[in-house]
Amino acid sequence: MLYIVATPIGNLKDITLRALEVLQSVDSIICEDTRRASILLNHYQIPFGHSRPLRRSFSEASEGGNPINKSLIVLNDYNEAKMVESIIRRLKSGENFALISDAGTPLVSDPGYKLVRSCIENGIQIDSIPGSSSVITALTLSGLPPDKFLFLGYPPEKPGQRMQLFKSLTLIHESIRVTYIAFVSPYKLLRTLQDMREVLGDIDIVLAHELTKIHQSVDKKKISEWLETLKNPKGEYILLFRI
Repeated sequence: MLYIVATPIGNLKDITLRALEVLQSVDSIICEDTRRASILLNHYQIPFGHSRPLRRSFSEASEGGNPINKSLIVLNDYNEAKMVESIIRRLKSGENFALISDAGTPLVSDPGYKLVRSCIENGIQIDSIPGSSSVITALTLSGLPPDKFLFLGYPPEKPGQRMQLFKSLTLIHESIRVTYIAFVSPYKLLRTLQDMREVLGDIDIVLAHELTKIHQSVDKKKISEWLETLKNPKGEYILLFRI
């Protein structure tokens, strides 16, 4: 069985009891980065290693007093296509895996879609363990109408395609008003805001940063004001706006 497990987006306390039970019980954990995964697992004292785990159930190991050192399997945008087959083979053999991302709910602008699709095609049982989501956290803190929203993921890399995306939003606006939400890396934030201003005008936008952490910020300003304020952006940003 494959469990899709949501993990904290910043504060390690933001994890469910059910998620911890699953992470403790599975044979292996599929993650984007072993360094990020190890921070969470070490915090909650969940034993892990990098070798193939013994094929014993967690309950059997617990009764014997020897915890299982589950393996960490790296799955990212670069290796997902070639890793899926071997993971499916192990799932078919009876192993249980948990899929986690670096932060938040897996598959939301993170790897894992190909694996989940393959599990469905192969009749492998899947369950999703809900929890933290930066999209919903930012939306509820933004002060923007939350009744209808559209998640854009990461805007396109190429400037032309990015501006075409913003132009297409004006067509959506003609039929329905929604709150738009996008992820933006610090390296592309200023260019993205400049493109937005050119296409949509100097509108008010909300930028959410460091959510659930000590220096959390969720502020609303006009694009021009953000461009004056943001000189050296760091960390991932969540961009929210209406047109």
